[in-house]
Amino acid sequence: MAHKFFLHGVPDTPHMWQPLLGALNLPKDSYSTPALPGFIEAAPHDFSATKEAYVAWYIEGLEAEVKRSGPVDLIGHDWGALITLRVASLRPDLVRTWCVANAVPHPEYRWHRMAQLWQTPLIGELIMALTRKETMCKALHAAGLPADMASYEASYWSPQMRTVILKLYRSAKNASQDWWPEIHNLPAAGLVFWGEDDPYVPVWVAEKFCAEIGVPLARQTETGHWSIVERADQLAADLTAFWSNSPSQNTSSDQDMAEDPLRDTHA
Repeated sequence: MAHKFFLHGVPDTPHMWQPLLGALNLPKDSYSTPALPGFIEAAPHDFSATKEAYVAWYIEGLEAEVKRSGPVDLIGHDWGALITLRVASLRPDLVRTWCVANAVPHPEYRWHRMAQLWQTPLIGELIMALTRKETMCKALHAAGLPADMASYEASYWSPQMRTVILKLYRSAKNASQDWWPEIHNLPAAGLVFWGEDDPYVPVWVAEKFCAEIGVPLARQTETGHWSIVERADQLAADLTAFWSNSPSQNTSSDQDMAEDPLRDTHA
């Protein structure tokens, strides 16, 4: 069985995958849920926190796992989805399948209002300074996360997370345009899962992306940006069928095992 990587987005932590992992009931050693640098633990002092830095970090971790067990299955949400797609388009040799939720690059998409504010010097810093954990908790709960999960996620809303978020978004003003040319390099085995009421990335972006790439779009009515939590049972069923119907890979490896910087789950 291919190893599975679940990558969270902004402003989440790997904890957001708990409902889906519970529904999938995967063996503990068959998946990883890495934390984006700076979101739980401090990022390395030389880590620039740009979009390309996060892509390079993810590729490094995936390479270590592929040496062990062969191409992997990737699952990403929000910024985790964007990074997943970028990695899969640059290094399709690492990837058996990919599935993303509620974020894809498309040259016609323009960043949502809060992203644009974060991308603005001084204004972004002011908004971050004024956004307390209690405010973030209420916002996450209103957007579809259960109250206990929203509280847990908001507990990690720290100065270090706010700093790397600003750096990430400011490096990504033109991410869709920058990353679109390589998007056709994606492995064919892909799936997009989408909450139709997403206020940040409208469903037309997913529709155009899927039509261009030629992958199925699993639309979820009456759900928003965190459709993967609100419809975890449905996504688990979709993923189980998707993985079963995707080409198998030889999981044996004669190479020495290397240390994997993404192995810790923090779940």
